[in-house]
Amino acid sequence: MVLFAIPAAAATGSVQADLQPVAGNGVNGDGTAMVTVDGTMLTVDMGATGLLADQPHAAHIHFGADARHECPTLGDDANADGHLNTSEGGPAYGEIVVSLTKTGDTSPNSALAVDRFDTAPGGTLQYERGSIEVTSTVADEVLSGEAVVVIHGVDYNGDGKYSGDTTSDLDPSLPTEATDPALCGVLAASQMSGIPAGGVETGGGSTAGVEHAGLLAVGGLALIGGAGLLTYRRRAHGSDS
Repeated sequence: MVLFAIPAAAATGSVQADLQPVAGNGVNGDGTAMVTVDGTMLTVDMGATGLLADQPHAAHIHFGADARHECPTLGDDANADGHLNTSEGGPAYGEIVVSLTKTGDTSPNSALAVDRFDTAPGGTLQYERGSIEVTSTVADEVLSGEAVVVIHGVDYNGDGKYSGDTTSDLDPSLPTEATDPALCGVLAASQMSGIPAGGVETGGGSTAGVEHAGLLAVGGLALIGGAGLLTYRRRAHGSDS
């Protein structure tokens, strides 16, 4: 008997997320994200308003087989401090499968590549990037209607920068404001006939040239002109050393 392998059909389609404030984190904003899948290539168009202005905002697509495939609620606030950090949101939205950087690597390795995420000039984030190469598994997860887009970075004390005494659950050298989730939305079947207008940040290709720049990257911090993360870090090191 001769068996013939039938190749699986390439994943194609579009999904869209309505981005809304994460419960308890004090964000007054919203946005939209649309992801188009063509085989193992993604095109992402995303816009959001009401974010902390002129500070880096990490953004990701999340998925977890055991996650609830939704945005977190205050019921996920494990330490009962009235806010949700990234880890507390994990059971709702799962792990990072795509980092929505502007250039370079888009894998989970770039989850905290602050120098390559949007800085939301004036509080508005506009992002567009094509040719984001992923595995077939991730492509299927994105089209499943269960992946979640999360934009991070909040301002609990209203001082216009990432600050405060509570440290990040992802990097204890940073304030939790720098990494806590701000906006969130589940990627469901798209009802749009086209991609949102206004995206201005266009990346240059696939995940080739992996850069492992974290939130301590000096080059990235320089981009925010001594404000935000750099201000906090200098103050913290100056007082603790």
